[in-house]
Amino acid sequence: MILTYKSKKDFQPVLAHVKNTFENVICSGASVFVIHNDSIVLEEYIGKQSNHPMARGVQKDTQFHVASVRKSYIGFAVAYAIYNGYIQSVDDEVLSYLPELDERIWKGTTIRHLLTHTHGLNQKGNSIYREYPVGENWTYKQVGIEALTKIVKRTTNKSISQILHDQVFTPLSFSESDWYAEKNEKLAAVILRQEDDEQWRTSKSTDGDKMNMYVSARELAYWGYFHLKEGKWNGQHIVPKEIIQLATSLHSPNTLDKDLPQNGFLWFVKDLPAKKSEIGITVPKGSYQILGYTGVTLLVIPQENVVAVRMFNSFGSPEGYDYLADVQSFGDTVMACLENSE
Repeated sequence: MILTYKSKKDFQPVLAHVKNTFENVICSGASVFVIHNDSIVLEEYIGKQSNHPMARGVQKDTQFHVASVRKSYIGFAVAYAIYNGYIQSVDDEVLSYLPELDERIWKGTTIRHLLTHTHGLNQKGNSIYREYPVGENWTYKQVGIEALTKIVKRTTNKSISQILHDQVFTPLSFSESDWYAEKNEKLAAVILRQEDDEQWRTSKSTDGDKMNMYVSARELAYWGYFHLKEGKWNGQHIVPKEIIQLATSLHSPNTLDKDLPQNGFLWFVKDLPAKKSEIGITVPKGSYQILGYTGVTLLVIPQENVVAVRMFNSFGSPEGYDYLADVQSFGDTVMACLENSE
């Protein structure tokens, strides 16, 4: 699918917002891509793919390391597994699929808890331990993601990457969304805050289970657009709409404090007003968003028929930069532009 480009000056504040963030984080390149009412209304590429003097400029096919945005693809794979009966229920216990785990620690933890970051588990070295009872708090820990990818592989006999390629990337002719074992000229370098940043991890796995996924701005926007259209592409259902609805509807436990972030299948979902939500305060109910530690953000607002993407090759937040406030104001800026375009 190729959407028509209809530039609208009403969306220039979104570009200005991205440029301001570009100046306030540690990065060399950025991009922004907005789809509204089935047209591309903003598409801009900023800077270079690395700090090297001869670095390639950021352009249409530049792929950024998306960090935790990869979780939206994992969420899709889990929804696929549930829809097709490989996983019986979102409320199944993790131990029923991974019986080798320590029952004392994992007992009572369900797939729902993993998908909504409410499992209460943490990890130090090779040891997993419980920080709080399941469903009673929200923390963003990698241990739940690793369990989900193992469950998908064990139940479907396919990796996350295989499912995404079979169900989405190949049918949609995506060639700028993948997990890479080796670097290539189209991949933007990740600019670290310091060379020995202990939080930086990479991998040679191409199974979709590690943080080595790179996506271009346009294909990330099209991934959001595919969700906006509930699995349709060129008017044809590529995947059943129920898979998309599963992934993007609210699944946080009822026991969770209403001011904590709310999640679908790893997506952040806008439902009740929540003080700690990453989604802008003016963004309407039913919207959903996914974020990455590199500053990458994908926001889908079904009520307004809009998809907004921003990409950076930064890693983490420099001192004095308020990431939460910045990403919230990104969504609020999109909403202000929509009001002005009416």
